[in-house]
Amino acid sequence: MKKGHPELNWGRRFFRNTPSPTGKKRVPNAQGGREMYKKVSTDLNFVEREKATEKFWEENNIFEKSMKEKDGNDIYMFYDGPPTANGKPHIGHVLTRVIKDMIPRYRTMKGYEVPRKAGWDTHGLPVELEVEKLLGLDGKEQIEEYGLEPFIDKCKESVWKYKGMWEDFSNTVGFWADMDNPYVTYHNDYIESEWWALKQIWDKGLLYKGFKIVPYCPRCGTPLSAQEVAQGYKDVKERSAIVRFKVKDEDAYILAWTTTPWTLPSNIGLCVNPAEDYVKVKAADGYVYYMAEALLDKVLGRLAEEGESAYEVLERYKGEDLEYKEYEPLFSCAAECAKKQKKKAFFVTCDSYVTLTDGTGVVHIAPAFGEDDAKVGRKYDMPFVQLVDEKGNMGESTPYAGVFVKKADPLVLKDLEEQGLLFEAPKFEHSYPHCWRCDTPLIYYARESWFINMTAVKDDLIANNNTINWIPESIGKGRFGDWLENVQDWGISRNRYWGTPLNIWECECGHQHSVGSIEELKSMSDNCPDDIELHRPYIDEVTVKCPECGKEMHRVPEVIDCWFDSGAMPFAQHHYPFENKELFEKQFPADFISEAVDQTRGWFYSLLAISTLIFNKAPYKNVIVLGHVQDENGQKMSKSKGNAVDPFDALEKYGADAIRWYFYVNSAPWLPNRFHGKAVTEGQRKFMGTLWNTYAFFVLYANIDEFDATKYALEYDKLSVMDKWLLSKMNTLVKEVDNDLENYRIPEAARALQDFVDDMSNWYVRRSRERFWAKGMEQDKINAYMTLYTALVTVCKAAAPMIPFMAEDIYQNLVRSIDKDAPESIHLCDFPLVDESCIDTELESNMEKVLKLVVMGRACRNTANIKNRQPIGQMYVKADFELPVFYQDIVTDELNVKTMTFTQEVRDFTSYSFKPQLKTVGPKYGKLLGGIKAALESLDGNAAMDELNASDALKLDINGQEVTLFREDLLIETAQTEGYVSENDNGITVVLDTNLSDELLEEGFVREIISKIQTMRKEADFEVMDKIEVTYEGTEKAEKVFAENAKIIAEETLTVKMTKTTPAGFVKDWKINGEEVTLGVQKK
Repeated sequence: MKKGHPELNWGRRFFRNTPSPTGKKRVPNAQGGREMYKKVSTDLNFVEREKATEKFWEENNIFEKSMKEKDGNDIYMFYDGPPTANGKPHIGHVLTRVIKDMIPRYRTMKGYEVPRKAGWDTHGLPVELEVEKLLGLDGKEQIEEYGLEPFIDKCKESVWKYKGMWEDFSNTVGFWADMDNPYVTYHNDYIESEWWALKQIWDKGLLYKGFKIVPYCPRCGTPLSAQEVAQGYKDVKERSAIVRFKVKDEDAYILAWTTTPWTLPSNIGLCVNPAEDYVKVKAADGYVYYMAEALLDKVLGRLAEEGESAYEVLERYKGEDLEYKEYEPLFSCAAECAKKQKKKAFFVTCDSYVTLTDGTGVVHIAPAFGEDDAKVGRKYDMPFVQLVDEKGNMGESTPYAGVFVKKADPLVLKDLEEQGLLFEAPKFEHSYPHCWRCDTPLIYYARESWFINMTAVKDDLIANNNTINWIPESIGKGRFGDWLENVQDWGISRNRYWGTPLNIWECECGHQHSVGSIEELKSMSDNCPDDIELHRPYIDEVTVKCPECGKEMHRVPEVIDCWFDSGAMPFAQHHYPFENKELFEKQFPADFISEAVDQTRGWFYSLLAISTLIFNKAPYKNVIVLGHVQDENGQKMSKSKGNAVDPFDALEKYGADAIRWYFYVNSAPWLPNRFHGKAVTEGQRKFMGTLWNTYAFFVLYANIDEFDATKYALEYDKLSVMDKWLLSKMNTLVKEVDNDLENYRIPEAARALQDFVDDMSNWYVRRSRERFWAKGMEQDKINAYMTLYTALVTVCKAAAPMIPFMAEDIYQNLVRSIDKDAPESIHLCDFPLVDESCIDTELESNMEKVLKLVVMGRACRNTANIKNRQPIGQMYVKADFELPVFYQDIVTDELNVKTMTFTQEVRDFTSYSFKPQLKTVGPKYGKLLGGIKAALESLDGNAAMDELNASDALKLDINGQEVTLFREDLLIETAQTEGYVSENDNGITVVLDTNLSDELLEEGFVREIISKIQTMRKEADFEVMDKIEVTYEGTEKAEKVFAENAKIIAEETLTVKMTKTTPAGFVKDWKINGEEVTLGVQKK
């Protein structure tokens, strides 16, 4: 059955202040009217309630108790990826927080000890940039002028700028973690553990100093790791250059292409693919060119004039034939550098990395600015020319001294054009890396850097990754797996100040030593303070004695990539191996981590990389990758676009549970989430509103009856079929949710909860509500109360990890108010257990069929525009099943139908008409279309439908040609017989006889009158048990119906006196079945 059908929803009809159909019971059973449960407001404004619940948790230390109670049990380990406290939380953090909170809550309820230590990522460039801004500094020179010590102190302060905001945010969203004892990446203990790890890597020969081309930010003055580069690509439009390089001693030019004109002053070679075909051509512009044959038309085609060819081929070569062909330097500055180094330059080289997809098939070589160029330079022992400084400005010896590289592009192009060396400067759009911190375009730049040799452990990385359960698997095998397959050495060093200092000391004699602990440092140094802080500038002043030559060794100036900080958290949070060895071993690896998809090359990678290097095992067993949160149009949120959602505003407006629920039920966690208020409130209404209203219904009537659930037991044998059905569905639900959460199937668990609550409210309570209105406290009423009570408490426990606030609110009122010995909080309860003996699949299946027929019957009523209060005489059902009489009675009662007949023959009431689906039939049968239309119109609709159901196709003879039409080729319409309405769905047909007799019409009229009086009771704010007087007047027909049915109307509405007179009290005019009526109601 499709869940949540509006046809079944009765919503707030729970709370109409109307009496029972019998009118026999509207007073409490006992004297005094003591309320068992707090009265429940039916408004859906949960924010204030959540604040009260948050206060209850805090005042009663519920989180701490939940941890203490499970202390010593089997551990389910969760690692929290540390946020940076100098940045504000955004709406994406709500998603990560609610996923990271829910799974540990569930596992705690399953009996596990779930350590949840919060952490803070405190080092790195963002902190430095924030402090620079605060102090009005710009760049490294000004930082050093200001002084490293005060700068570092300011960094230390800055990292806590938004700590309070993060804590408030976490509490508001219901994220439970130990924030009183967090790990902090700038603490000495944490850094010392990192030093230990780096020494392990050093001792394995995997930490080295290299001269490599690295992605480099000239603004920040530091290289970036590959995972950092991946975060900052932007599409840009720039001008490339196709340049004429003059061949030495020959009136010819080699055409080479570059996308970075600013690198041309550092050119020292050209490169071709040795296996490809190249040519020497005489071009229409009068020049002789060397270039790749495959690209001639693309590059030279524009030179062609009418009737003339753009070029004439003079000679053909393989790329290798051009090797060592010399050309004249483009710029004298590069020639001077090459001359000083006494190395050969300005000749053609060969390498297979050159492709013929773009350009001319010849690329220019500047080894200081590209890894491929550098490899070629090393291979041919070419000079190293780097005419760009560390700030990204062109070097003093170039014609563009002091100009930023990207601004030098047009100047270079202009000079080349003036010299006749620029063939063309085509514009092109490409994705270019920018610094993810400061937005400056990166340059690929040769630098001395420290690297971890990740390529040496590539096979181990892949093997360890294969042990991880990635959710979804496609990211682990695809995006992350591909990243590992192409893993690069990790550029670990940063030429900055606020970070974990690299623990390498160097001597002028060339000896290097990695220090693995404070104790080791003190043992080797004469000037290490007892209270040494492991940060610059303090650590820079500590020298050690060189074991090789006895001279002083100084620490290298670099700090390390802050991704190493966060990746070291499994052991560094415990100050391992210096302390807590046993604790670390118990808590490693993690059972579960979760972060957004951009952490694939960030934290997910750094964790796995370090764990593989040190322990050679995966640091986490299960990882849920989360998609990004977008606006309602699927656009990325950003302040500049004005579409960013402030998480605090959203939480204040909708409440935490509503937002949590939206993220759980909306879609698979790894897909992008379109966050907007309409979607949140719809989810809140559909699930939370329905659950809350069902709970409020129970409390309303349980208070009237002073029903104390602790005084009764569920006696299964005495239960009605409806009770057994709800208990069966409840146990099936618990089984499903438990299994789904065990296997990290979050939307599936949420939807199962939503479907059950819909069934409980819109079916069980709807069908059982008269039982709560019965007189006295007979067994059937006890059964109804106990069944609904059990279902409410159980569903709240099952939903508690997802909607912790509402679940707590309901639990406190339903359970703790009557049982002080029950656990203090729902979050101290165990997850519900399944009672297999209560699961009755046949019962559930029959009720599912009932619901299906009711939904289809409702649709028939809607089509005929007949309200449910109007009785209908006959209903026919064609299906491949029949229902026992008990279930048939439910259908007829629910649909207000007198009789229901199962039949295999509904031809008298309905038929079908067929038309061709032009989109599919047209292309297949073109000219026969007219004949097909006519043939379909002449078919016996019922017989054709039988044929289609039997064989999934209709066969037609059109002018002697057989035509086969499948279901997708047909437009099928149901034709109704006059006086009957039908609905069809998956082989089931429901037909309602809409011919209404006078008796049926009068009965419908009476039901409408009762409904209007009930509505007026509610609008007049009468209490549930108030007896009333009714006065009325209207048309002759209306007054006649009143007079003849006075007794029924009075019983249904707790009316003690009904009089035909001028209406008094609360008065209202109505039009009922076309008749004018005025009603008055007043308390007796």
